[in-house]
Amino acid sequence: MEKIVIDTPSSHSEISCGVGAFSSFCADTDGADCFLVTDDNVLSLYSAEIRENFPRAHVFAIKAGEKSKNYGVLHSILKGMIEAGMTRKSCVLALGGGVVGDIAGLAASLYMRGADLVQIPTTLLAQVDSSVGGKTAVDMCGVKNVVGSFYQPRRVIVDPLFLNTLPVREIRCGLGEIIKYGALDGGIFDALASNLPHIKDRGFLGEITPACIRHKAEVVMKDERDRGERRSLNLGHTTGHAFELRYKRRSHGEFVLIGMYYELYIAQKLGVCGGEYADMLRKLIKAALPSIPKMIDVSAAKYDKKNSDRAEISVIAPSNKGEWREIKLDYDKYCALIEECAQKTGG
Repeated sequence: MEKIVIDTPSSHSEISCGVGAFSSFCADTDGADCFLVTDDNVLSLYSAEIRENFPRAHVFAIKAGEKSKNYGVLHSILKGMIEAGMTRKSCVLALGGGVVGDIAGLAASLYMRGADLVQIPTTLLAQVDSSVGGKTAVDMCGVKNVVGSFYQPRRVIVDPLFLNTLPVREIRCGLGEIIKYGALDGGIFDALASNLPHIKDRGFLGEITPACIRHKAEVVMKDERDRGERRSLNLGHTTGHAFELRYKRRSHGEFVLIGMYYELYIAQKLGVCGGEYADMLRKLIKAALPSIPKMIDVSAAKYDKKNSDRAEISVIAPSNKGEWREIKLDYDKYCALIEECAQKTGG
């Protein structure tokens, strides 16, 4: 089991990663003075483990899915914490995927101006990305993650045992973020490229997860508040989020893959990226998501948090192995390049 630490001006966060991380954490707590937030899918799969390991915790289950990431559900969680008699010294346990982690984290940051938070991610995407780094949020008015806070969890418990119950689609979803890290980190890129036939194998995914977490930890320690280096972690997300809000039906990680595919095309078209590196990155994306859909409506990109104004779209693009660049495009130019890519994709 590996320990990874994130020290920022606001807090200290410790990530336990590897086989046995969950059981080791459970040995230290029975859930007393804890408010455990999960979703109905995780509750149905792990109800026995929750009862056994956290018998004294207050359990609050939300409906699984992105639709639950809204102010109404956040209000219900906070109301539940008040009714359970939680105090500032209480701990919020977020047991679930990205939606649970985001909304439970925001609730912890708001409750009495800050309760302890422990993230226990159960999906591949949450393990490699969303549970780490302290971003919390809900969606509002059709804008993704528009209301939120930076709030570091005291601990993050990343155990590959939870991968055993994930459907194939959730593995693909997590690969969206893993391949993003491959585009940003030369070592992860080489590991993915050399294991291309095996990138969906759960054993390989468990092995590469710590490298993704280490990369994100290093970035967050340099730039906790998303004003510089941390913007790199939005690679694929400008277009991915815009498609996600418009077309729905797919998972967040799948939209990240689609967003990376389209933004790689933009980077190549503008001469920012090319050669064997671009070819391999495209192969990795297609290995995770063989059929790239034709999508053209990116109007939601105008509301992306990275933009300086709505007439200019900020795209975080891969440029070379281990390197990235921010591209700022006139909105009409951005739309034209997206449509051009859509016409050329195989669907």
